[in-house]
Amino acid sequence: MQRLFWMLEAAVFYCLTLLVAVTPAAILKCCVPPLGFVLSRLIPGRRTVVADNLKNALPYLKKHPLWPACEHDARLLARESFENLIQSLTEICKLYHGRGDGLFDGIEVRGHEHYEAARAKGKGVICFSGHCGNWELMALAFSRLFGNGAVVARRQNNPYLNRMVERMRMSYRSRIIYKKGAIRGILTTLRSGELVGILADQAASPEDGVLIEVMGRTAWASKSPVLIARKSGAPLLPVFIHREGGHHVITFHPEHIFSSDVSDAGTQRETQALSRYVENFVAAHPAQWYWVHRRWKRAGAPA
Repeated sequence: MQRLFWMLEAAVFYCLTLLVAVTPAAILKCCVPPLGFVLSRLIPGRRTVVADNLKNALPYLKKHPLWPACEHDARLLARESFENLIQSLTEICKLYHGRGDGLFDGIEVRGHEHYEAARAKGKGVICFSGHCGNWELMALAFSRLFGNGAVVARRQNNPYLNRMVERMRMSYRSRIIYKKGAIRGILTTLRSGELVGILADQAASPEDGVLIEVMGRTAWASKSPVLIARKSGAPLLPVFIHREGGHHVITFHPEHIFSSDVSDAGTQRETQALSRYVENFVAAHPAQWYWVHRRWKRAGAPA
């Protein structure tokens, strides 16, 4: 029965994504606000998570120097964040069915000189990012715009769906390194001089993470990017994608320079420093972060 359910789920996924992919962009654009509202109602538990996250994060973010001048309240940001998710999903559907070349053509790259300087070191490049903007578009764009590379991702529970997504991604020469046992694959890719994309802005387990401050509250964060950068010697570049007007912008920041302190305390400080890049993105583009995730779980009450 499990196998039959997985096959049915994969078939439904394929049909729904194809339906979205063949729908004209002008129609999809008009559908984004109502579909964002529908999505928020279909997942009431996640809507509650978004409201709670924003309530606790906004007092901190509004004091951030990158906070937009225009007023954003929690209700408006919640609505805009669901609309951003819907818009990203429609774009991903087109990409997965080979109809998204125009999305790549419209990407603006800023800070490309930072990427070139890192690549010139010949040790591969670690691209550190978070669930910001349309992060899947950025992952697919890496191979299209910057040559061979791979991204670290979680394997789908449904094996049929997992193989389908793999085939769709491979059409853009985008490889996946699955999180379980990922270290060896990451190091091999870096030694080949390739790019590896890592999203590290979600709650980690106490076994794999360290406690840091995220938007004014204590949170568990993965220490893997720090450990991988130290072990490989590969330069780490913070890189993010955001919507600006009618197109996407990928921004490479200068290489993050690690301290020589390899103690546990040093690892915690570097993990905190990397998290600040994500925090800066959220402050500058508050509706384009993945607010539906329980980022502060297992870490106790607000600091």
